[in-house]
Amino acid sequence: MKACQTLSTLSLVLLWSASALAQDAVKADPTHYRLILENAAVRVLRVDYPPGTKSQMHQHPDAIVVPLSNAKLRFTSPDGKTEDADMAIESAVYLTAVSHLGTNAGTARIDAVLIEFKSAAPGKATLPTSRENMKMKVLAEGPRAMAYRTTADAAFQEPAGTKHDYDQVVVALGPAQMSLSVDGKPAKTTWARGDAQFIGRGVPHESKNAGGKPVDFIIIAIK
Repeated sequence: MKACQTLSTLSLVLLWSASALAQDAVKADPTHYRLILENAAVRVLRVDYPPGTKSQMHQHPDAIVVPLSNAKLRFTSPDGKTEDADMAIESAVYLTAVSHLGTNAGTARIDAVLIEFKSAAPGKATLPTSRENMKMKVLAEGPRAMAYRTTADAAFQEPAGTKHDYDQVVVALGPAQMSLSVDGKPAKTTWARGDAQFIGRGVPHESKNAGGKPVDFIIIAIK
């Protein structure tokens, strides 16, 4: 009897694990969610929903979404309840952990970048309120992170060896000439809309506006 109970319990654990794996957005719905960056701190996804399409049921941890187009969405939870949401282009929204499926309820394609936080609990880093030669506007804030719309003016630069005590995900809002080298790796110098780069806390880096004119990014600073 004990052996049967143990086997039954093991079967339930395996079934639960398979179910949890199936709910991962990229695995459950690779048509609409594409992995573009992942490390121990974050997972960054590109989200693409043509008009009228919907996803499979899936789950997300706490996250920030950056819509690159106006988005009209209908979310359906596992219990069948629905909720409509409008997200403005080049905004940011903090999302708490959730299971749902999404439907593009509008007439235009939805394009977005989704930054999922992987740490077990929020960090305690102090996030900046200003940076030299950069305009910053807070778009979203939650227990784990803050999203800013930033404009780096022509004089913006961070010298080699610059470090911060918080993680950053940098998302380009348009074509830009910004040089960014992280931990001595070759610099990324040209950016397309939606490109994302990660700068880890305490990791030396250097950056410079290389185009001679202001450039716009959304920066997600993670505690």
